[in-house]
Amino acid sequence: MRILVSGSSGLVGSALLPVLSAEGHTVARLTRPGKPPDPGNVRWDSARGRIDASALEGFDAVVHLAGENIASGRWTAAQRQRIRDSRVKSTRLIAESLAGLNRPPRALVTASAIGFYGDRGDEVLTEESAAGNGFLPGVCQEWEAANEPAARRGIRVVKLRFGMILAGRGGALKTMLPAFKLGLGGPLGSGRQWVSWIALDDVLGVIGVALEDERLRGPVNVVAPNAVTNRDFSRSLAHVLHRPAIMSVPAFALRLALGEMADGLLLASARVSPARLQSSAYRFLYPDLEGAFQHLLQPGRN
Repeated sequence: MRILVSGSSGLVGSALLPVLSAEGHTVARLTRPGKPPDPGNVRWDSARGRIDASALEGFDAVVHLAGENIASGRWTAAQRQRIRDSRVKSTRLIAESLAGLNRPPRALVTASAIGFYGDRGDEVLTEESAAGNGFLPGVCQEWEAANEPAARRGIRVVKLRFGMILAGRGGALKTMLPAFKLGLGGPLGSGRQWVSWIALDDVLGVIGVALEDERLRGPVNVVAPNAVTNRDFSRSLAHVLHRPAIMSVPAFALRLALGEMADGLLLASARVSPARLQSSAYRFLYPDLEGAFQHLLQPGRN
């Protein structure tokens, strides 16, 4: 296929491009202002609502991964607006532009997040579960709704609700590792909150299935089938590193340091099930957390 990818410099995008190319696809990138021009790529400026629509003709599929990092700092009013705009405006721009093409792509595979469900305790959440309340659920609902112009045009839209993505380099694991390697890691808050995670290798596999499986459409929970509590997550990581995991961080300290972001990202509980993936042809490479850690933390692994 001929595939266009946004967010190609991010954690998922930078790993996805070489995989797609190795599978024989022709891959182009959506590039922002300030990047060197490349005749194979497509220029856009999502903040200003600009895109080279004529250059979108002829793609078989689009993978839209771009968005502001939600863990880059405290959620001030300005940061919350950047998080929302970077997702909602960019998705709407792409969806409307694709809908206006003479020959639109067959598929639009777009990022979302399990933040859609909010803080739900021990409830098992599938793609049929209702949205939660709060900042992140609100952003995710707007984000997913921004795809509607493409869906109305007849494009198959797959909304990937990503859980915590674990990678050997980058992402949440990179932030955790220094403390855990020193034996200073441990649960956050009560440690009873559920963590729905997925290995980067499985993320790439799911995107591949989403591009090719015509039966897959709408929201898809991109998480491993075995969610764990934050306490068990910490124990598993410490065990693989041969370190203790006894240094818990109180919830009040997290809220003092991070404000609203602590409750939205670190203390919220989301026990998410990948129901649609389990009923599809996809088979997880790393369904269990300890196996994923052992794979990702191999010495010298790139």
